[in-house]
Amino acid sequence: MGGMQRVSMQLVDTLSNRNDVEIKTIGLETSWDYIELKTARFLISLYANLAIITDKYRPDVILFSSMVTASLAPFLRTRIDVPMVTINHGHDVTMDVKPYQWFLKRVFSALDGVISVSSATRMASIQRGLHPDKGIALPNGFMLNGSNLSMPQQKCLQILSEAAKVDLKGKKILLTTGRMVLRKGHEWFINQVLPLINHDVEYVIIGDGPEMKSVVQAVINSPKRDHIHLLGRQKDEVLQAAYTSSDLFVMPNIRVAGDMEGFGIVMLEANIAGTPVIASDLEGIKDVVSDGINGYKIEAGDSKSFADKIDELLDKDLQELSEKARNHVINTFTWEHVSGKYVLYLESVINGYKEELIKA
Repeated sequence: MGGMQRVSMQLVDTLSNRNDVEIKTIGLETSWDYIELKTARFLISLYANLAIITDKYRPDVILFSSMVTASLAPFLRTRIDVPMVTINHGHDVTMDVKPYQWFLKRVFSALDGVISVSSATRMASIQRGLHPDKGIALPNGFMLNGSNLSMPQQKCLQILSEAAKVDLKGKKILLTTGRMVLRKGHEWFINQVLPLINHDVEYVIIGDGPEMKSVVQAVINSPKRDHIHLLGRQKDEVLQAAYTSSDLFVMPNIRVAGDMEGFGIVMLEANIAGTPVIASDLEGIKDVVSDGINGYKIEAGDSKSFADKIDELLDKDLQELSEKARNHVINTFTWEHVSGKYVLYLESVINGYKEELIKA
């Protein structure tokens, strides 16, 4: 699963465990192969069956997990007499396809509520036709489990060293995880920031995607290529070991027209493992990183400030910042905390919908 799919499933699990919510889910479980075709088939099936399912279960509200499924709202509006709400994540709003952008205004008009995962995503929605009174910004949540709280440091370091095929014991480790797309800034960080860092660091990158070839070329050309470790896709055990073993998590996003970072759940995954974040100060990242609490934000594209902040933190004992980061996530971003805000917002949409029916 990608980040958007993972948080959607975690939200479903959390809502299912609440005493004040009864939830019926309609989803597609599949591989990434031919995902566009599979999604199209799923949307056709959903369009054909959602009104029937709604008549059967009489839900108080329909919650779409992204703008992809919410795109059915204009076609379903006359067939379904319950409020419809969507969650949107960033790229599903800003995707730079003219027909899609034209259609977004109709989707927003047909919906009764919109939950954006960050203030930046909400603003992008408003710029594309969402009425400000119809939307709210609520963060993604994070689900705690035994694996992200209890893996011993030395065991994690051993697992990561085996995956990287190099002994990382005693080394300063920088980590970046996530899909390799242009906005993530992998290539920029390798070319522009790594050469400016004074500490001897090992830079571990976990993930795959369309920018892999460009990142590989950047590594080949880098004077620090022997200290950059491209691990590709990895099992959850290796990913968790990387979060726990690393000194700092780096999210060096750059501005890309037609794309944006809606939230950045990987930063919370790093924080809960006790790893502070150094990230670009733009888009949804602004809502995740609080300076001096769970990391620091740096102006996007400022390579010297990125390098200076990394050197500054590596000179310090990071234990205090590590504990603050972990506690911040537990107290602010766990699904148990965030889901209550979702329920309150959905209740307000339901009540508003009923009031409009009475007026009509």
